[in-house]
Amino acid sequence: MPASLLRLSPLSRTFAAPRDLLHQPPAGNLARPPRPRIGEILVARGELSADNLNRALRVQAREAHRPLGEILLEDGALSRAELALALAEQRGARPVDLLAEPPDIRLLDRLGAERCLTLGLVPWRDVGGAVAIATGRPEDFEDARAELEAAFGPIILALADAQAVTEAVKRYHGRALGRAADRRTAEDDSCRSLESGEFSGILLVTLTSLAVLTVGAPGTIFTMLTGWAVLCLALMTGLRSAAALSELIARARMSRRFTTGRAEPEAGELPVVSVLVPLLREAEVLEDLTLRLLALEYPQDKLDICLIVEGDDTVMRGALAKMALPRNMRVVEVPVGAVRTKPRALNYALDFCRGSIVGVYDAEDAPDRDQIAKIVRRFAEAPAEVVCLQGRLDFYNARQNWLARCFTVDYATWFRVILPGLSRLGFAIPLGGTTLFFRRAALEEMGRWDAHNVTEDADLGIRLARRGYRVELVDTTTREEATCNLRGWVRQRARWMKGYTLTYAVHMRRPRQLWRELGAKRFFGFQVMFLGTVSLFLLAPVLWSFWLLPLGFEHPLAGIVPSGALVALVGMFIVSELLTIATEIIAVSGPRHRWLMLWVPTLHFYYPLAAVAAWKGLAEIVTRPFFWDKTSHGKGRADP
Repeated sequence: MPASLLRLSPLSRTFAAPRDLLHQPPAGNLARPPRPRIGEILVARGELSADNLNRALRVQAREAHRPLGEILLEDGALSRAELALALAEQRGARPVDLLAEPPDIRLLDRLGAERCLTLGLVPWRDVGGAVAIATGRPEDFEDARAELEAAFGPIILALADAQAVTEAVKRYHGRALGRAADRRTAEDDSCRSLESGEFSGILLVTLTSLAVLTVGAPGTIFTMLTGWAVLCLALMTGLRSAAALSELIARARMSRRFTTGRAEPEAGELPVVSVLVPLLREAEVLEDLTLRLLALEYPQDKLDICLIVEGDDTVMRGALAKMALPRNMRVVEVPVGAVRTKPRALNYALDFCRGSIVGVYDAEDAPDRDQIAKIVRRFAEAPAEVVCLQGRLDFYNARQNWLARCFTVDYATWFRVILPGLSRLGFAIPLGGTTLFFRRAALEEMGRWDAHNVTEDADLGIRLARRGYRVELVDTTTREEATCNLRGWVRQRARWMKGYTLTYAVHMRRPRQLWRELGAKRFFGFQVMFLGTVSLFLLAPVLWSFWLLPLGFEHPLAGIVPSGALVALVGMFIVSELLTIATEIIAVSGPRHRWLMLWVPTLHFYYPLAAVAAWKGLAEIVTRPFFWDKTSHGKGRADP
């Protein structure tokens, strides 16, 4: 690993230094003697020199949000064991080694694994009629006292390594938490209810029946399919054009299409932000990822980064074991379960998060350095119903080849024109899979992510809208690696098409209820964005047949529909294509993407690839609906 990472990340294990390690006397009860300062204890024990203490105090004066113990640890002035003993002395608490002296599982069960993880503690043992509560965050102990006393009666404080507390809970309840991660979303909201194969069976019967009818009455079936494809094309073009027009009007009025604000957060108490980064066979990008996360401009003691790995991913676990991770980065191992998907990993890791704001990044992401600060500021300013913030996505290897260039135009169109326009027009929007940030309480109330949905982001966007929550787009960008090989692109797009189909099936199980919850306009938008998108790509070959006319061949509909109607359809296709090109030109009109304008017309050959992906996705719904076809990273070359 690079030397810069080693300098920035000297710590490979975590001991959570509490916030109240500030070198100042507590404002406590006058009848109680003041608690000794942690620095004085360390100096008196001979474990810290006065020079090192004074140097750390000067750092703390500049960075008031940082605990003194954390500064001393990062400076290498003392060890975690020395800090733990000093903490125990300061608090008059017993130090506990949870590995050598494991907790009483009956006490742990009484409080519950999830609650233990949320509070950062574990009920250890009964000691002389009182239950000792082991924690690595003693500053939070008093806040939880009432709840703990209600559960256990008399309690006393014990000090343990924060990571050891987490590991103790995982040791006894890891598998149970893994099973719970499968089913966090209510069954009515989850596509796991399709697990029985009923939906796959219906789909298979429908396709078979359609094939049989086509053999018996090819002209009739072809006419019906053409009519449906033309309707989907018209509606999709209309919706996208409305979004683009909304964006153009906003630009003409000099209004910002994204919520902005000062990047610097307000001084004072800042929320802890947990960032979840699922990693599956991502050793090639691990060093770059770690450096990019370290570069985020937010107080490190307030940034809780969870690197999520599958329990049987030995390559990833081995790569992480060789790295000296900083104190605010930790590895969360997900037990092997019935499904292996990104949303399941996110569900499991959420139990181990500290933050009230939860964000999601992908392994190859390169977020803007001030991104977290902008997110925190916007959540502080936004009304309570805004529970999700979505950043823009872009690519850092757009120049690598033709496919990467087209993918960049595709993403720019979606994230810089279509999504902002749809949001402004009041439609429910399918979320992107990364650079997403949530108010944790709302995410928990929603049932987290659907572990069985391979486009969990799009599904969650609709679920948020159904419950009356709002999503806002923020003026910040994360750059990713564009999939630039044909096979990988088709596999990724097939997963998206499969997920869109399953998401549509889940939400349309009770269409009248969906209508009531979304309202007429958003219900219509949902139909176009999900059913329309999938239908359009599946039926693309039907529309391609109209190329026979300008080439001088007879169309299959000749003799079935009037020739004037065929000419009108060709005219509609031309108008649709021109509007699509215009939208894409708007998307790449900014300084960063202007060079891509010359490549916009070539997307005429790019979109047919999505038709191949759509049919692959449809086949997978029948054969393996919850299979996560992972996108490989680390092959892209960053643009100069």
